[in-house]
Amino acid sequence: MNFQDTILKEAKKDFKYLLNQGYPRTGALAFVGNHYLLNQVQRNYLNRTVFSKKKMESRKSKLILLSDIKDKNILIDGYNVLITVESIFNNENKFVACDDGVTRDIKAVFGKYKENETTTPALNSIISLLKIFKPKSVLFFYDSPVSLSGALARTTQEILKSHKVHGDAQTAENVDSELVNLSIEMDGIVATSDGIIMDKVDSVLDIPGYVSRMNKN
Repeated sequence: MNFQDTILKEAKKDFKYLLNQGYPRTGALAFVGNHYLLNQVQRNYLNRTVFSKKKMESRKSKLILLSDIKDKNILIDGYNVLITVESIFNNENKFVACDDGVTRDIKAVFGKYKENETTTPALNSIISLLKIFKPKSVLFFYDSPVSLSGALARTTQEILKSHKVHGDAQTAENVDSELVNLSIEMDGIVATSDGIIMDKVDSVLDIPGYVSRMNKN
């Protein structure tokens, strides 16, 4: 373990301690980051991977198995899931298994996303994986404020059709609220690693986690 790894390990320990003591997340992160002179990438890593024991237990209790999605409506947080799966396909060491049980990317490129050579393979992987377990429907939601979201939704629709998977892809002004509301209306399972959404829904599916494990085999 090199010097930077040692520093990050200690910072992670301190950050978790403060969260467990009930300190506000933003203030705790700033304190630990400044104390250990962490750069922005390291701070992003802590913020996206480290959680209090209470938060970990709550979120992990909502995670379901792929084998449990049969005849269920799957609601996908489009950019959230796609960007992480693309990182896995590109062999970028920018995705990690986090304390709360899901796999996240730490690139923070969400608002700048553009379709690329990995987009179609990543979507094919996501949809073909879900198809094996026979969901009732697969619905993707992309944030409309992000440039060219409509084009990405059309690409996703075409791939769903090619796999003969019942579903759709659409844009929404507020994907978070769309997912939360539909999870109630449709008794749906939400595929996301967004902590805010995870805290508001009953069932969560970690698609990137499954894709990552498949790629290791």
